Amino acid sequence: MTKAAPQAKHHRRQHDREIVALAVPAFGALVAEPLFVMADSAIIGHLGTAQLAGLAVASALLTTAVSIFVFLAYATTGAVARRVGAGELSAAIRQGMDGIWLALLLGAAVIAVVLPTAPALIDLFGASETAAPYAVTYLRISSFGIPAMLVVLAATGVLRGLQNTRTPLYVAIGGFVANAILNVVLVYGAGLGIAGSAWGTVIAQCGMAAVYLVVVVRGARKHGASLRPDAAGIRASAQAGAPLLVRTLSLRAVLMIATAVAARLGDTEIAAHQIILSLWSLLAFAMDAIAIAGQAIIGRYLGAGDSAGAKAVCRRMVEWGIGSGIVLGVLVIVSRPLFIPLFTSDGAVKDAALPALVVVALCQPLSGIVYVLDGVLMGAGDGPYLAWAMLLTLAIFTPFALLIPSWGGGLTAVWGAMTLMMATRAVTLGLRTRSGRWLVTGASR
Repeated sequence: MTKAAPQAKHHRRQHDREIVALAVPAFGALVAEPLFVMADSAIIGHLGTAQLAGLAVASALLTTAVSIFVFLAYATTGAVARRVGAGELSAAIRQGMDGIWLALLLGAAVIAVVLPTAPALIDLFGASETAAPYAVTYLRISSFGIPAMLVVLAATGVLRGLQNTRTPLYVAIGGFVANAILNVVLVYGAGLGIAGSAWGTVIAQCGMAAVYLVVVVRGARKHGASLRPDAAGIRASAQAGAPLLVRTLSLRAVLMIATAVAARLGDTEIAAHQIILSLWSLLAFAMDAIAIAGQAIIGRYLGAGDSAGAKAVCRRMVEWGIGSGIVLGVLVIVSRPLFIPLFTSDGAVKDAALPALVVVALCQPLSGIVYVLDGVLMGAGDGPYLAWAMLLTLAIFTPFALLIPSWGGGLTAVWGAMTLMMATRAVTLGLRTRSGRWLVTGASR
């Protein structure tokens, strides 16, 4: 055995430790976020069907609004990690503060839009006359928590860039527990109904944001970083996030088109599609945890000027993505008979979902590659390419998906189109990664 073999094995183990140390807490934090809505649903569901329907519409709007601004976390992670790799901790935290100030400005803008337009937005989503008043109440109150939610995104990006994913996990768990307790107290104890649930969530989100700000402010004081808003820095953060906003909107468009096509196929298909989409989202959280580790680690290596190390850890993360995809795919196949009955007892819905779930399972190794490379390129600050690649993917996916009903295709064909979407992303991201053009070293891209 040559000397290179033990050295390569040592590097792989080192990469594995880094990936696990960042990805596992990141996964916990990611899974904790949807539990907010689940807790609200469980508590409000006992108030009545109209209240639960109102929550469903309002939470869909809120989730969409916040997911659009997820670039606050993604762009900040890579930028801060670069500064960390270059040994510029003060500049790293200063850059993170720019992202937090941008989050506050965007949050204020969202409130200004949502408060007066809440009834129109709820009506646009087709809420019934009985559910609409509850939806408007929940949406208007919850909008006050949006700045805090966006601050959480930006501050999470700061800590991830600092190679710290444990604090976001602890904050997410604490926020979930606080949200559940506040909801019970305000909805039932104070008798505020759905308004109590909204206020409970707002308070919990503000508490989470406050904890993050305390952590970041302490870091800023320790390393002598300014906390004041800097117009140039905020503008730079917005410019860095704009391509990732395009990427996110394109991905959301793919999901909306897939859902619209499934709805055109009939009630049975759309019901089965919703079940599969919920599982697909859960699987995405697992893959996204590795991508988050990739953002932080790649940014640090490139900031330190170590392009060879960045390439090596990229290869190892791809292996992790493929391995995780295989494991998750097998779990989906094995658990199909147990998973679907949790959501429905309708035989027709089960029959529609089962073959489509096989497609989802077979796609998981491919999905693993896509999520990892997405994270690698985000960590490298390659946002413009990610935006163009996702727009191309949307352009290829859209006509194929829209033609499914006219071809006589069913739900399995819809998820076949989703697999085509993932394959297109794998090709575009793979070509970029192999080109090496993303390997731009230095404290800033």
